[in-house]
Amino acid sequence: MERLPRLYVECNEGECTDGKIMKEECVIIQDNLEVWSKPGENLPTFIETGKATFLKKEVYDRFYLYVDKTKGRIEADAILVLPDGRTRIYLKKGDELLMLPVEGYTKTLIANVGNRVRRGDPFAAVTTKKGEVHYLKPPETGTVVFIDEVSLRPHYVYYILPEE
Repeated sequence: MERLPRLYVECNEGECTDGKIMKEECVIIQDNLEVWSKPGENLPTFIETGKATFLKKEVYDRFYLYVDKTKGRIEADAILVLPDGRTRIYLKKGDELLMLPVEGYTKTLIANVGNRVRRGDPFAAVTTKKGEVHYLKPPETGTVVFIDEVSLRPHYVYYILPEE
């Protein structure tokens, strides 16, 4: 059974708390402090809500809704927690992503979410109707943050966060 990453996306305070009690599973970030909370827990007294950023848990498959597809930019702060539970990828509003399509007769995904792909290394392969195999390689080194299965056709789009 393959587990999906967890996604937390920036929201307003009212979506996470009623002022004292947490309504949703959220992450609260204030300065260099990070608080992970569950529904029903008390809002920590040391959190100044005016200074804090709230990120609520979102369905991972909805990641694409937080990306401007024309510019390839993240539209809200987000945190991806990979299935191992230890690895986190922090995305800031305005971060640019590489959006790389995988289209062909048959597709083979090589890299998965959380994998680092180096420039020139294949992240996917496509096979033509004639049986030719073509390996797709990213133009820059980065980390795969999302793989979108385009619903109108059986194609994929890789979202890769490039390294600085």
